[in-house]
Amino acid sequence: MVKKRAIFLDRDGTLIEDKGYEYKIEKLKLLPGVIEGLKLLQKNYLFFIITNQSGIGKGFYSINDFHTFNDFLLKKLKEHDIIIEKTCFCPHIDNCDCKKPKTKFIEDILSEFEIDLPKSWVIGDHPSDILMGKNSGCNTIFLLTGHGERHLEELKSQNISPTIVAGNFLSAAKMIMKK
Repeated sequence: MVKKRAIFLDRDGTLIEDKGYEYKIEKLKLLPGVIEGLKLLQKNYLFFIITNQSGIGKGFYSINDFHTFNDFLLKKLKEHDIIIEKTCFCPHIDNCDCKKPKTKFIEDILSEFEIDLPKSWVIGDHPSDILMGKNSGCNTIFLLTGHGERHLEELKSQNISPTIVAGNFLSAAKMIMKK
């Protein structure tokens, strides 16, 4: 079987605006360039969302609220013929086996899908996204959207080097297509 390339996407601050613990569908807002970027990539890559959702563990919203919100996001993307193969989320506050930068969810995806990790990408706006990608053997893109600008110094101080730093999702997608 031929292995496929994948894009492992952070959700909040990467695909949608991140105003902090978002779970109400009326507040869901896709970031500029996300639809265009995903359309550009979809012929060559499978899409997966991997997201830390500590708001569940902190009691800000329930697992059911998360699923309602995430299902609404998937529906909005599907309206543009964009399919997310699977969403994985960590609801925990403390250190656990599934919280990024740990690679549990990528390993789980590998048990279901034939993925070529060295030709795949992790895209996110937190150092933990980049570390998860590096720990899995993927290429990485650090986005300056969401919390990215705020975490840029943290990346540098911890010597975390993403493959690419991009200002927004569409420019990230264009850079991936050039590789």
